[in-house]
Amino acid sequence: MKTKTLDVLFHETLKDIYYAERKILRALPKMARGASSPELQAAFEKHKEETEGHVERLQQVFELLGKPARGKTCPAIDGILEEGEEALQDFADSPALDASLIAAAQAVEHYEIARYGTLVRWAQVMGMKDAVKLLEQTLQEEGVTDEILTQIADGSVNKSALKAA
Repeated sequence: MKTKTLDVLFHETLKDIYYAERKILRALPKMARGASSPELQAAFEKHKEETEGHVERLQQVFELLGKPARGKTCPAIDGILEEGEEALQDFADSPALDASLIAAAQAVEHYEIARYGTLVRWAQVMGMKDAVKLLEQTLQEEGVTDEILTQIADGSVNKSALKAA
């Protein structure tokens, strides 16, 4: 049996986040259409464009490894996205819809931040400077998106959901 080392773990985790990003790309337009806040819609649309860049950067990291860009099923992101889909259905036409969408989107962002943070550290240990740069750029964008979602929630969405209660 082949010994599984950090480079194998890195590649497996890269496939995981690649699958996740591609699934997220398909989910973001639904979330944007479902949001009632124009600011939240715009945030989802902007993040869709960024996510396209995340996929491209991941493809570059696969190239650096000399491996094809392939995903592997990620039950974690499937579950998180399923919760977002439920939020769209369960809170449709509800004052709490946008708050539920932000909560679902932040669960996605936190998953991505965890994965990218880990991949950056492993790439550093393995001396993959070009991969570090690519992964750090995405990690930074994910953090900014999380902060934007928090600002939208704190700015109006959470209060609007509460007032209507």
